[in-house]
Amino acid sequence: MSKIGITEIKEKGDRLTFKLKGVTVPFANALRRYAMGQLATYAIDKVTFYENNSAFFDEYLANRIGLIPITTPDKLEEEVMFSLNAEGPLLVLSSSLESSNPKVSVANKHLPIVELGNKQVLRLECVAKKGKGRDHAKFQPGILSYSYDEPGEYQFMVESCGQISPKDMVKRTLGALIERCKEIEKEL
Repeated sequence: MSKIGITEIKEKGDRLTFKLKGVTVPFANALRRYAMGQLATYAIDKVTFYENNSAFFDEYLANRIGLIPITTPDKLEEEVMFSLNAEGPLLVLSSSLESSNPKVSVANKHLPIVELGNKQVLRLECVAKKGKGRDHAKFQPGILSYSYDEPGEYQFMVESCGQISPKDMVKRTLGALIERCKEIEKEL
């Protein structure tokens, strides 16, 4: 097997591409699967409504809010609280969600939640918890895919949903794979 190497690294916004040489198909696939299913990220999991006289049911809004990507720093607390207090007429955007932790916020501040009419009010609190993409798609930090260039060479494309940068997505994935291998080695 040839030496492992990364070349042709290109990063633009939430997208990263690179060529990985000297690895096998199972390794490339493990990298892809771990990135999408094993990285811990935040997502809003519980929403408590105190007032909602908008045109939408609580359940609909809770589902919509739960799919908003939440930034995820390296060190994760178990839970982070968010709150929202809005009165119409107003288009309520994801930027209206206020976090209890300054290091954790919504990744995209321009996502519409609901349009409130005159004198309509939306007051709620949310709990963002950490989870993994294998548990629910709302925890998936992005997409990692690859194509074959020639034997032992793969062209990777990483696209982040905003919770973590694409470069950090790859670094955290490699760290998780290393930790998993250490666990297996310890059991031998």
